[in-house]
Amino acid sequence: MTKKTSGQNRWPCRQEKMSRRSMMAATAAIPLSVQLSADAAAGNDAIASLIERARQKNAAFMRGDMDRWFELVRIAPDFTLMQPFGGPASRGFDASPKRLADLSRYFREGETHLEVVQAYASDALVVLVMMEHQRAEVGGLAAQDWSLRVTEVYCKDGTDWQLVHRHADPLVRSITLQQAAILARGWLEDK
Repeated sequence: MTKKTSGQNRWPCRQEKMSRRSMMAATAAIPLSVQLSADAAAGNDAIASLIERARQKNAAFMRGDMDRWFELVRIAPDFTLMQPFGGPASRGFDASPKRLADLSRYFREGETHLEVVQAYASDALVVLVMMEHQRAEVGGLAAQDWSLRVTEVYCKDGTDWQLVHRHADPLVRSITLQQAAILARGWLEDK
C-alpha cells in the first residue's frame, strides 16, 4: 500500500508512486478501442465484468436495496464522490448499517437502464463513461426521471477492482448558457 503524502493522494491499489492526475492522464490517452497490449482480452473481460457489476449495483441502489448494492461495490479507502446535487467532493464512504439504512429509505422503487458511452482501460485502471437512465422515488419526492451522466474510475486491487472515484450530474439534457451561468453562480433564477 502506498502512503499518502501531503499535497498528493495515492491510490492504495497501486504499487508505483503516481499521482491521480498523472494516472488519469495516462489512462485517458489509451482508449480501449485501440489498446494493443498482450492483456487486451483480459482487459476486455475486466471491462465487461465491471459494466455488468455497474448495471447490477446501480439497479440495487435505485431500488433502495443497499445490502445488495454493498455486496457488488468495492469502495477504495480514499474514494472520492462528486454528487449529482453539487457541492464539494466527498472523501471515503460511511458503510455503517445506519448510513446504508438511511440510503435505503432515501432511494426507492427505482428502475434503471445503463448506457455505456465509452470505456478506457490499462492493466490496473478502468474508466467507465455512462448514462444512467433511471426513474425512482428519491428523498420522498414522487417517482420521476433521475437520469445522470456518470464517470466511474476503478483501480485493480489484487484480483478485484475498487471504485476510487465517481462523478455524477443530472445534465443529461442540454441546458442554455444562461441556465449554466445561473447554476455556476449558485443562484435560482428570479421569476
